Amino acid sequence: MKYDVCIIGAGPAGYAAAIRALDLDKSVILIEKDKVGGAGLYNGAISSKTFWELAKDIQTARKRLAQYSPDQHFAVTYQQVLRQVREGIANRRFHLEGQIESLAKQQTNRFRYIKGTARLLSQHTVEVLTGTQEEVFEAENFVIATGSKPRKLPNIPIDEKIIVTSDGVENFENFPKSLVILGAGVIGCEWATIFSNFGYTSVNIIDKAARILPFEDDDVTDVVEANMKKQGITVHKKSNLLSMRIVDGEVEYIIEYTDGRKEMHRVEKVLVSVGRVPNTQNLGLEQVGVNVLPNGHIENSDGQTNISNIYVAGDISSDVALVNVAELEGRHVIEKMFGLSHDAITYNNVSTIMFVQPEVAGVGMNEQRALENKISYKVVKIRYDMIPRAIAMRNNDGFFKILVTNDSEMKILGMRAVGVHASSAIQAVALLISMDKGVEELADMIHPHPSIIEGIQECIRMLLGKSVLKPEFFKGMLSCKSCDENGCSSDIIYLK
Repeated sequence: MKYDVCIIGAGPAGYAAAIRALDLDKSVILIEKDKVGGAGLYNGAISSKTFWELAKDIQTARKRLAQYSPDQHFAVTYQQVLRQVREGIANRRFHLEGQIESLAKQQTNRFRYIKGTARLLSQHTVEVLTGTQEEVFEAENFVIATGSKPRKLPNIPIDEKIIVTSDGVENFENFPKSLVILGAGVIGCEWATIFSNFGYTSVNIIDKAARILPFEDDDVTDVVEANMKKQGITVHKKSNLLSMRIVDGEVEYIIEYTDGRKEMHRVEKVLVSVGRVPNTQNLGLEQVGVNVLPNGHIENSDGQTNISNIYVAGDISSDVALVNVAELEGRHVIEKMFGLSHDAITYNNVSTIMFVQPEVAGVGMNEQRALENKISYKVVKIRYDMIPRAIAMRNNDGFFKILVTNDSEMKILGMRAVGVHASSAIQAVALLISMDKGVEELADMIHPHPSIIEGIQECIRMLLGKSVLKPEFFKGMLSCKSCDENGCSSDIIYLK
């Protein structure tokens, strides 16, 4: 049998591609060498975010207990946490695997799932190794969606027990007493937040940059870093790792700062978080003639490689390594393959969330990118201190910030939300960005009260000159400015 499409990899991109192809009544063979759901389920979004939610809840419980019953003690073990994490993973795995199994039974004439290792033999054939058996299948089209894995450094002895990547965090038997994290990007900062929130681990971070999360605006990183300091997290900024070795079951490392100072530290565990690399090895890509870039990504134009019937989706296609983007790309390449989509994917309204403290969500441009692209913009900002729901929650650490074009249309360029419910607050703005709309659609909506999203509405009203609360009376809490590459104006009341 020759399939309409062969999909290699059953992570978020490959899974979404397979289901979309079945929607279109195409015959599909889906090949996965390890686990359905990929790293996004087992070592990524579901796993780490379950850790984060549990750590946040435990920290909150401790704070409340200290307020009302200071003589009581609250304790939790790492194994208790792991059980909850694994139950969360099992729940999601049941959804994904259950549907695959049902489809394989119900649609035997047009869907097949194989657990095995795939290698392209030609533009239309693939060899699959399952144990000691080899099978060859034909397909009219291919989607390569093999995902990524944590980047490893040659001078660091990663054993996934003492020195681990994100893949090895679940190998810890107990909360480490001390932990150093190499890398202050999103993943590194998230794990620093998680372990510090549990309250059993002294956390250090090593990073070459002058500040954490260097791709974000200063006001965002300032809030996150201030909370890290409150939690006792030490960030070794402008530092370079000189050496790291395991000694008597612990880790000794030496760092050097840009001013020449050197320090030696000893910790119980190390988490290496220096990015991810695409899984493009041993797939037969080069033999078939697919162009693979030096960084391991597969060269493509809107998901289509230089070989016209071979497509890519997910982490191997670009640097945007997000589950929601992978799923979008998986569906898109199927629709493009069968002539349903003629427009390229746009990434200008991709929503992101960083599970730090407080959580940070974003969509579209931030100020840093606007200035880099020499875009003149208006920016309006409201602190959580001014939002009734945040006040009621006794959790008013954060702000909303919205960027619009510096003209009468005031089309939305981007938004950053820092604080509780941040990820839920940005969706209306993301929709307006995708529709290339201005701000007025949000100004007159009736939002539930009290809710966090009322802060967004007040931002929009400030831009339109009809806010309930006026910036001139709440300096530092509300602001409305006009900015370009030469800087921002002083606070102004109305921007019309």
